[in-house]
Amino acid sequence: MVDLSVVYLPIGRKTFDLAAGEEYRLQSEAWLHENVKIVHSPGEIVTSVEDLEQFISTVESSEVDLIIYQSITFADAEFIMKALEYYDKPVIVWSVREPSVGGRLRLNSLTGGNSTCHTLKVQEHKYQFVFGNPDETLLQDKLIKHLKSEEIVKKLGNLTIGVIGEHPPGFYFSGTDEDELQISTGVQIHKIDLYEAFRKCVELPEEEWIKEIELAEKKVIGLSRNDQTVIKFAQFTKYIRNYITKHDVNALAVRCWPDFYTELGAAACSTLSHFTEDGVVSSCESDIHGSISMFILKELAGSAPYLGDLVHVNEENNSVTFWHCGAGAYSLANPKTGAASGVHPNRKIGFTLEFGLKAGRVTIARLGKTVEGYRMFVMSGEALDTPQQFNGTSVEVALQNNVLDTLYNIMDEGLEPHFAMVYGDVKEQFIDLGKRLGIKTIVF
Repeated sequence: MVDLSVVYLPIGRKTFDLAAGEEYRLQSEAWLHENVKIVHSPGEIVTSVEDLEQFISTVESSEVDLIIYQSITFADAEFIMKALEYYDKPVIVWSVREPSVGGRLRLNSLTGGNSTCHTLKVQEHKYQFVFGNPDETLLQDKLIKHLKSEEIVKKLGNLTIGVIGEHPPGFYFSGTDEDELQISTGVQIHKIDLYEAFRKCVELPEEEWIKEIELAEKKVIGLSRNDQTVIKFAQFTKYIRNYITKHDVNALAVRCWPDFYTELGAAACSTLSHFTEDGVVSSCESDIHGSISMFILKELAGSAPYLGDLVHVNEENNSVTFWHCGAGAYSLANPKTGAASGVHPNRKIGFTLEFGLKAGRVTIARLGKTVEGYRMFVMSGEALDTPQQFNGTSVEVALQNNVLDTLYNIMDEGLEPHFAMVYGDVKEQFIDLGKRLGIKTIVF
């Protein structure tokens, strides 16, 4: 069920066949109640602007996330304009099929939808259009897709990214313009002092942080609870967990190097992996848009995402390899090997994760920004059941399109070098979300 509150407006005129229209209304409303958490409905076809205003005046705008405007029959634009006076909310315009062909045009729903879409376009108001009867699978799938996008938009509006430390020097893609980010996506930033976290985390009593080790031990092979880097992982993780709970932070972007190694004496990779596994997506190198990309994919697919660099091309397999130095949610590991404890391949400090990712259908995506504004990128692939290719975490992904063409397109577009990935095919849903946000989406 989609976690939204919608106002359902079945609109018609008495000069058309309202008996046929009423059947559509009953079916539509029943479907909405089955699939949407809260549905505000007049309980009948609304046939005058006066009746519409009487109904919508009883439902506060603050209680509504979305308008579902169903053209049961043709009706002029006065209806939608009246609705917009009360609700500055996005609209799904829904036209149904004619109940019969031959003789009288009984509903003229399509023209009603056409008129409504034209008016919304002129008003520069956000809307989507769907066509079909309420019992049609294709129509239901489209509605669910649009409703899911609206749900993600709502969640983005409630999302606060905890940014722990500034991004490393030269990692400009990891930063953001906070005001523009909130305007474009609704996401807010909460800055967390990295060095204060280092100082305070080691002061926590063992009975608090030991629980983090106990959780990790259940999923990570070869973890030694007496290893000082494992202890520091647990201390830092518990401190951040306490902090984000107190401050309602939902995701993280963490400056991992060089500070974790030089100041704390432990790798950040394990903390990022631990939180992402637990549902709090966490990006390294303070990559704010990377964290948001992971969050979106997690919400769309319902499972832990991955974030990696594109590091290798295999023309024979038409594949690329995504890698990072030791971060990855435990559940992403190939079940043949599991997730193992390791050390950073360059710094030789633990604890990090060592594994090749599991096989399966995947979606690769990114929210990014250029001087022209925000953009989104998405493509599909197949994670191959191949051995771990590089120290750290890595996955070989066969692409749908020619791998070299895709590589050059990525470089020509100047995409950021962190790619979010999730298991499952959510490409079309991601594209729909981009449309809803009004952000250009690049599709490979």
